[in-house]
Amino acid sequence: MAADEKNAEEIFKEFKEQSITQFFRKNSQMLGYSGKVRSLTTVIHEYVANSLDACEEAGVFPDISVEVKEISESRHHVTVTDNGPGIPQKHIGKALASILSGTKFHRYLQQRGQQGIGAGGCTLFSAITTGKPIHARSGTGKGSSFECDIAIDIKTNKPLITNMKTVLEDFRGTSVSGEFGDTKYERSDHGVFEYIKRTALSNPHASIRLVEPDGKETVFPRSVNEMPKRPKQTKPHPLGISARDLLDFAHIADSKNVSSFLMESFSRVSAAKIDELKAVADGVNFDKRPRELTWPDAEKVVEAFGKIKWIAPETDSLSVIGAKQMETAMLNIINPQFISVTERKPKIFKGGIPFVVEAGIAYGGDAGKKTEEGTKGTIMRFANKVPLLFDGSVCAITEAVNQIQWKRYGIRDFGDEPISVFVNISSVYIPYNGIGKQAVSQEAEIIEELKLGIMECARKLQIHINKQRSMHVRESRYKTIMRYIGQLSADLSEITGEEPVKIEESLKKIVENKYDMGNDTADEEESDADTGLLEESD
Repeated sequence: MAADEKNAEEIFKEFKEQSITQFFRKNSQMLGYSGKVRSLTTVIHEYVANSLDACEEAGVFPDISVEVKEISESRHHVTVTDNGPGIPQKHIGKALASILSGTKFHRYLQQRGQQGIGAGGCTLFSAITTGKPIHARSGTGKGSSFECDIAIDIKTNKPLITNMKTVLEDFRGTSVSGEFGDTKYERSDHGVFEYIKRTALSNPHASIRLVEPDGKETVFPRSVNEMPKRPKQTKPHPLGISARDLLDFAHIADSKNVSSFLMESFSRVSAAKIDELKAVADGVNFDKRPRELTWPDAEKVVEAFGKIKWIAPETDSLSVIGAKQMETAMLNIINPQFISVTERKPKIFKGGIPFVVEAGIAYGGDAGKKTEEGTKGTIMRFANKVPLLFDGSVCAITEAVNQIQWKRYGIRDFGDEPISVFVNISSVYIPYNGIGKQAVSQEAEIIEELKLGIMECARKLQIHINKQRSMHVRESRYKTIMRYIGQLSADLSEITGEEPVKIEESLKKIVENKYDMGNDTADEEESDADTGLLEESD
């Protein structure tokens, strides 16, 4: 052996385990903390999403306050306060300072957070960039509350709680504040203000107050006084299950045999379906205990799932914005000239996961993005009512919008029109492209359904645009003819000997009847002609 060579024992002396927290400490960009603007927006997003989920689960109309103060050019102090049910003292540490723990990711129902990373990720980011803990305050509104400082032990992924004290004050809700470095506040398409504005759009039942670093306060008031339907926890559908999923469920089941396990653990599985499965799952013993299932058994059962017909999954686990609520919010916040919204029927992707697409188009007024060059078309992407501000180029929603032939609907150039396309996807499981949860994976079934929803709204926009253009043509022709009526009346008077005034009055009536400016349905031929030209240029 050469002098500089090492044997296996020497190499593996350096072999060490790394905690999940240590991993994310070195790879914080995977949590969305990449870039100063994005990092600050991510902090606000995680806390606000938690507040909305908590309030809705408690049946409380959310009143959320967000305050951002500038400590230095790249360091900001953030405080997010809500009026939710609060966090019990014994759970405050794990809720705010533990990666991959929480009340969300193990339940089969729609929620904004899915991975148990959000608030813990914020605490970790604060520690990485400032070395300071998070300060939290929580109360149930029953005469007293508590507050404490919370940090995270990076080696063990456990919370470190200090300065715990009881406050004799009737406070209900949760308030979280902390300092975050490597951040920047700006009013851009990716900044905190835009995130809060879009959150108010997709959550019209919430009231959100934002105080910016310069002291400017903006309140997005509650647009509707109706709580969204609360999603119900349901069982997963067999068609969305893998062999690994099946074994995970089986190994914690208390059922007496595989047959009862399948009926108790999954939706739409009846005794009749068990008989069908037995007929096609060759070699699987449905009478043995679930924990005795092997990997080959699981593969055969999953393969059998795909061979028989199933009733579609339940959709009680989903909670949408609602077409009426979406329209009200868009009117209040965007104030467009025209609005078209739709709520599609539930669809399925990956075999058994239900999802619902909601789409809206706002045109004219304050729709679109205002720039120095003029108004530009904009795409407002949402998943489970959460704004998606980043990674738009790889998102299924952007892809769906780009695939629309907008000229067919009267939009000659989407990028240079006063138009906002609003799209929300609701599902128990949103297939994000990464842990940062800012782009929806380009699943074929999802893109197709997105396109159908957008085109449904675009057809109504086409009718509106054709009417507007037809009215413009009628108005232009009306004004042109009216300019010459005086001269024409005088010329006809010389020929006929009639009074010029009478001739002028008669001509005006003829023109006004022809170009009835108050009748949107008039001059259908002109409207049809416009549509034909649009189709030819497509």
